[in-house]
Amino acid sequence: MELRSRLQAVAKHNLRTLRDAPLAELSGSLGDLGTLLPLMIALSIGGSIDLASTLVFSGLANILTGAFFGVPLPVQPMKAIAAVAISQKFSKEETAAAGLIVSFAVLLLSVTGLLHWLHRVVPVPVVKGIQVGAGLSLAISAGTSLIQPLGWHTPALDNRLLAIAAFILLILTTLFPRVPYALSIFLLGLLLAATQPSKTTTGHHSALWHPHPFVPSKSTWLPAALSASLPQLPLTTLNSILAVTSLSASLFPTFPPPPSTTSLGLSVALSNILGCWFGAMSVCHGSGGLAGQYAFGARSGASIIVLGSVKLLLGLFAGEAVVPVLQRFPKSLLGVMVLAAGVELAKVGREVSVPAEDLWARAEREFGNGEDREGREEKRARVEREGRERWMVMLVTAAGCLAFKNDAVGFVAGLGWHYGLVLKGWVEGRRRVRLERREEEGEGLLRERE
Repeated sequence: MELRSRLQAVAKHNLRTLRDAPLAELSGSLGDLGTLLPLMIALSIGGSIDLASTLVFSGLANILTGAFFGVPLPVQPMKAIAAVAISQKFSKEETAAAGLIVSFAVLLLSVTGLLHWLHRVVPVPVVKGIQVGAGLSLAISAGTSLIQPLGWHTPALDNRLLAIAAFILLILTTLFPRVPYALSIFLLGLLLAATQPSKTTTGHHSALWHPHPFVPSKSTWLPAALSASLPQLPLTTLNSILAVTSLSASLFPTFPPPPSTTSLGLSVALSNILGCWFGAMSVCHGSGGLAGQYAFGARSGASIIVLGSVKLLLGLFAGEAVVPVLQRFPKSLLGVMVLAAGVELAKVGREVSVPAEDLWARAEREFGNGEDREGREEKRARVEREGRERWMVMLVTAAGCLAFKNDAVGFVAGLGWHYGLVLKGWVEGRRRVRLERREEEGEGLLRERE
């Protein structure tokens, strides 16, 4: 009964939000396309995934996710697997094996409750650091991979001038937040892509989806696990589950209730366990996609239900025919969308500690006007020190993620820095206790002598 009540409440929330702000929801649904399109296109052209199956199963995942959680959780590629598959030219079997290994591991962590335990023991600054690292990584990728290789005037419909114009429009939308920026940029990109002649003759044609399930051969599992699944697993558990839980609670503090780590883990696992057998791309949720969709106006699950419905229809009735159009989508526009999503994600770092003014006000309330000034100053100093320490933990985590391009390294670095500070505080506390005891013993001896 509790599940039924939740689904009914989420459905009402989705319909109400879509009715009140349809353009914002539609625009927000496109906020993660800057991450999805480049990887999906590259994987499909390289033969590492089946595009039609990817659209069908990721579309279904969008619809079910929006209906169950009620927040604009993205369904995006598993980036580590996608990067390895593209660079090493994985076959569909190898890509599927890598995704299935990660999914079964996440499923095990979810049903055993270990994900919930991780959520309790991982410090908030470490999670925020992973989010900041992911956001900055998106912004760097937008500049180096999408915009920087472009010329100033060539190609005629995809150059740096177009990127600058899109960025100026992004700045203007901060003054007019109800303008559907992502929707406008996406439609413009489709128009520009449609006007350009196709550069490839790959023989794609429109047809109904014909699923072709398969089982990866024995020889594909071990190489896929070592080269792709191993780096993807910490990225999925940290950025796609723990960080998403934290970010959802920050963006939607009242309703709907933030998704639990267990439910997110089950969602990621089941999405791939169903789709990878058909050559679908390995997908997960991600804090970067959530931030991007929120930045472009999404406030409910209705946004990704709309997106999922479009993807499902494209997969069923267009299939591989959409590849040539997506391949010609201007990189300049994609780059600005990725940049905006990265900045939005990195902004969560400002919440890692409470502003000093708020901390001081809290200290005043706790001590009251009757307390001595020395006590209030000591309280202020302590809370300010704690704030600085949380910032350092977050920055060390983000730096580790960026320097080594691996969330696991950033996680270990941030966790080590955090517990190093905890150990330092414990040592200083013990030393303070010993000094106080010595002072008390000295005062006792003086009194005895007197």
